[in-house]
Amino acid sequence: MTEKMTSRRNVLYGAAAAGVATPLLAACGSDSGTGTTGVVADPATAPSDTASTSGSNPAASSIPTADIPVGGGKIFSDTKTVVTQPAAGDFKAFTAVCTHTGCLVSSISDGTINCPCHGSRYSITDGSVQGGPAPAPLAEKTVTVKGADLTVS
Repeated sequence: MTEKMTSRRNVLYGAAAAGVATPLLAACGSDSGTGTTGVVADPATAPSDTASTSGSNPAASSIPTADIPVGGGKIFSDTKTVVTQPAAGDFKAFTAVCTHTGCLVSSISDGTINCPCHGSRYSITDGSVQGGPAPAPLAEKTVTVKGADLTVS
């Protein structure tokens, strides 16, 4: 009698055929040089930094400029938008969808917008790739500031 070898590849092929491959896909190392890894099977369930994620809609309403920290930003997951303030009074907005595999970015720290899936990092100033496997910068959106509020389109 021949014994079948079960390899990771065979398990993934079987899972794909059964339609359950996404939760089984496993860790990709971070190319960011930080030594951390992240795995998120579903972008909708990506971990989020509650200090930088909000449910309000920047495209449908005004955002108080005071809500966007200088040197940081805020992620609006419902509209897949990230708003940053690299320097006092200088507001930028980008898509919050990572250009590597489409995960939503989840945090902003040390001057970068960070994706939890594979470690891609983007500049809060211009959305350019600062590390990780992302092939392109985040797409920029238009920010309009009126007094102490801003809108994104």
